[in-house]
Amino acid sequence: MTFWYQPLTWWAWALYPFSLLFLVVSKVRRIILQASSQKQSQVAHPVIVVGNISVGGNGKTPFVIWLCEMLISEGYKPGIVSRGYGGKSNRYPLLLNEDTQGKEAGDEPVMLYKRLGVPIVVDPNRVNAVNYLNEVCDIDITITDDGLQHYALARDIEIVVVDGQRRFGNQKLMPMGPLREPLSRLKEVDFIVNNGEAAEGEVTMLLAPQPCKPVNGREACLPKLVKVNCCAAIGYPQRFFDSLYGQHYKIEKQIPFADHHAYEEADFAQFSTALPLLMTEKDAVKCHQFALPNWWYLPIDAQLPDNFAHQLLQKIKDLK
Repeated sequence: MTFWYQPLTWWAWALYPFSLLFLVVSKVRRIILQASSQKQSQVAHPVIVVGNISVGGNGKTPFVIWLCEMLISEGYKPGIVSRGYGGKSNRYPLLLNEDTQGKEAGDEPVMLYKRLGVPIVVDPNRVNAVNYLNEVCDIDITITDDGLQHYALARDIEIVVVDGQRRFGNQKLMPMGPLREPLSRLKEVDFIVNNGEAAEGEVTMLLAPQPCKPVNGREACLPKLVKVNCCAAIGYPQRFFDSLYGQHYKIEKQIPFADHHAYEEADFAQFSTALPLLMTEKDAVKCHQFALPNWWYLPIDAQLPDNFAHQLLQKIKDLK
């Protein structure tokens, strides 16, 4: 909601009682779920939760990709669990394979699987997902994509990703603001990763766009400085559009869709087929079956400081 990221108005305060109720309910829920997590059997391997305290796109997915690739380079065998938002399967836990579709597992898990090839398990109940991943897959560390507020899941390391541009908006709890938990929650986590802006006490993450790739998987190259259309169904579409402007693409039309939107061919009738169409990597996994030859997606790689990788690796080693 745009008013979350604007100065507070008088009518926004009408939502204040609901934010107080949200705070009470979330605190009681946390106490109950954490008590249950103490009773659950502990898995043999470390569990890292990557999440946020605000709604909307913060850059968790590029960070999870970086984290997995860094761990693999250090000899670890990571696996990922997700609730699979936007997908619906007839069975859970769901272990992804080459044939798994976004409508089953959700767009983000499918994208992560295609990019990384590591074991990924989807289940609305993350405790079940973690247990299944550790039972049937050859892994030695678990990463949960989101799930900071899933307190039934015991965890060893918490990492919060923050949008460096929007930060925490008006710093109010839902529905008055974008926060899922109070800002004081940040004092409890192990690391705060700032997406795009330097901030004291936070780890700066930079997102580096890579050369565009065809959605239909063929080998080709899209030159820059050409006129294009673009779309995005992510938490913060403007960040994607801005990145295209930053690469000097000439944008004819840009259309944001709701986060995790389930694309259909009819959604693209508003775009001219004469121009290339650019989308995010997450969008591409939902469109490859009906993609035209001039549809492209923009891969994003996260860049983080070496000293952060060293600190995180040391924290993991200290767990053993």
